[in-house]
Amino acid sequence: YEIITLYSQYIPQISYASTAPELSDNTRYDFFSRVVPPDSYQAQAMLDIVTAMGWNYVSTLASEGNYGESGVEAFVQISREMGGVCIAQSLKIPREPRPGEFDKIIRRLLETPNARAIIMFANEDDIRRVLDAAKRSNQTGHFLWVGSDSWGSKISPVIQQERVAEGAITILPKRATVEAFDRYFRSRSLSNNRRNVWFAEFWEENFGCKLGMHGKRPGSLKKCTGLEKVGRDSSYEQEGKVQFVMDAVYAMAHALHRMHRDYCFGYPGLCPRMSNINGKELLGYIRGVNFNGSASTPVVFNQNGDAPGRYDIFQYQITNKSTAEYKVIGQWANKLHLNVDAMRWRTGNPTLPASVCSVPCQMGERKKIVKGVPCCWHCERCEGYHFQVSEFSCELCLYEQRPDRNRTGCIPIPIIKLEWHSAWAAVPMFVAVLGILATSFVVVTFVRYNDTPIVRASGREMSYVLLTGIFLCYAITFLMIATPCLAVCSFRRVFLGLGMCFSYAALLTKTNRIHRIFEQGKKSVAAPRFISPASQLVITFSLISVQLLGVFMWFAVDPPHTVVDYGEQRTSDPEKARGVLKCDISDLSLICSLGYSILLMVTCTVYAIKTRGVPETFNEAKPIGFTMYTTCIIWLAFIPIFFGTAQSAERMYIQTTTLTISLSLSASVSLGMLYMPKVYVIILHPEQNVPKRKRSFKAIVTAATMSGKLVQTGSDRPNGEVKTELCESMETNTSSTKTTYVSYSNHAI
Repeated sequence: YEIITLYSQYIPQISYASTAPELSDNTRYDFFSRVVPPDSYQAQAMLDIVTAMGWNYVSTLASEGNYGESGVEAFVQISREMGGVCIAQSLKIPREPRPGEFDKIIRRLLETPNARAIIMFANEDDIRRVLDAAKRSNQTGHFLWVGSDSWGSKISPVIQQERVAEGAITILPKRATVEAFDRYFRSRSLSNNRRNVWFAEFWEENFGCKLGMHGKRPGSLKKCTGLEKVGRDSSYEQEGKVQFVMDAVYAMAHALHRMHRDYCFGYPGLCPRMSNINGKELLGYIRGVNFNGSASTPVVFNQNGDAPGRYDIFQYQITNKSTAEYKVIGQWANKLHLNVDAMRWRTGNPTLPASVCSVPCQMGERKKIVKGVPCCWHCERCEGYHFQVSEFSCELCLYEQRPDRNRTGCIPIPIIKLEWHSAWAAVPMFVAVLGILATSFVVVTFVRYNDTPIVRASGREMSYVLLTGIFLCYAITFLMIATPCLAVCSFRRVFLGLGMCFSYAALLTKTNRIHRIFEQGKKSVAAPRFISPASQLVITFSLISVQLLGVFMWFAVDPPHTVVDYGEQRTSDPEKARGVLKCDISDLSLICSLGYSILLMVTCTVYAIKTRGVPETFNEAKPIGFTMYTTCIIWLAFIPIFFGTAQSAERMYIQTTTLTISLSLSASVSLGMLYMPKVYVIILHPEQNVPKRKRSFKAIVTAATMSGKLVQTGSDRPNGEVKTELCESMETNTSSTKTTYVSYSNHAI
């Protein structure tokens, strides 16, 4: 290399073995040409091999010196330019390694165990010692060696280290054995090859003998006869560079021949024009040669004086017969042609080993690159509602979508509704059906016995209004469970609070009537106004009309429609996410719709408390009171359950079930306490369903007055005395009042 550096600036040269990449620099070595490809081509071929193997994380190992360091530098530079391959470590073997140096190199390489592929630009001796150190470290089969042409297909580096070298991929410039040279060299002897001054020394070395007393081989007892034959009395293998030596000589000969033809056409021998030629002129002829060389391959030079890169790819394999050999597995000529199926690893195993820093991420995972090492990354799963957009990023799905199973795209979130067959719907429907049957039975009974004293005393008109409200409270269950649509949503708005409004408007009118009668009776014997059945109906429907007016205003301000609520069941696990098909009735709208009915219920409860002292033989104030107390407890339990589950994934089911059950229980309480006792008497004890003795309004007032007094003094007397006094007072007033009677039945009040 130093000689080339010194003389290539003056005299054109053609090299048969120099492969240093620096020699391709035409600005420094413009007179230099070579018939072997530079190591930059070799580095490119090795990089193509690594890429074809899928190895993206490798280490390099070079012998100190121009060949090793330049080869590794070319490999690193090309891999950096092309990308896709990262260098884990770049180690150098010193020219004069100290003891243990190669063991240290193996330990260093094991610091990056994922970088199993080792790119080697090293001389034979260093290769052998590296393999020996790997063998001592019990790393047989771990490293994936990729050797340059200094390894090639040589036997010496792998002798007695076949197992640790198994699977090694090596590269060698494409060459062929020149049979004419073999015939020539085997015919050489001491007698016909006297012009080669080193031939005698070769003869002694090759045959292990000594030529006379002046032989160069000291200590040899055997004397050369001169009759030995190359290839017969000694092993012989053609040196791999013979082809390139011949091509270099022929390239110079072709250049001189063409020059002579141009400068000395028809002139035998050297003409005066060629006696003093310029080096640049000869260089031009050298760079212009183009002929088939000794291996029948074209000999040409590019503008930098380099020969085209043509390489054979070998793999060191151990066959089933436990014999090791180099097997050609591909070629490289500006492009890699590799027979992967012919490759073998670890004694016949065809499985391709890996040399990667990080395994490929699975579907739905993005790469988070390690800073400074693009071949190393961490795989992060696209969490939540994110999906994988590219190799390195995740994005959030649209609100109404969720990631698919592989998280490589988005799919619509399934839409659900409360199904008729679900347990959340079955229980409310069962209760509602029982309630509707019971209500229907009461209505049929009252209609059939419409003129009996108990039915008449109950206030028939108000009873039917109340039973209508009870029926609607049961029936709303089916609207709440039905599939939301425009009609269903409209009916929900109308009937959601209407049943309660019917019920509590009727009860409020009754309790208010009772309260007004007894309050009026304390002041005067004259009956209060608006206590007739017609008046009661007008008051009741006036109260109901307020609810209907609010609903119609709601229709005008916000027409009903269906919505799909994706937030209600938007769980942390997208697989469980569901869109809920529902009517556009928010919790606030629901409370507003029921708010007026709840107000009627509370007001009715207040009047029930005020009329709690009225004697039970005169009216049904006490059953109404018990009904309202129980109903208030039901709705007080409903509120925390309904709003406490607002953030639950089962919100739709819990709230719908809670609401419908609360409505059904409210209706059941009214039906059970106000009507079942009457139905019991009508059906099972008809003897009690007879007219009662009429009492005067004055008697009623007197009873109410005495009742009030006894309430005030009841704490000082036993219960029996209070009851006795009340009865005696009532009997006295009844017997003394013989004149005008007002026809008031005790229940009609």
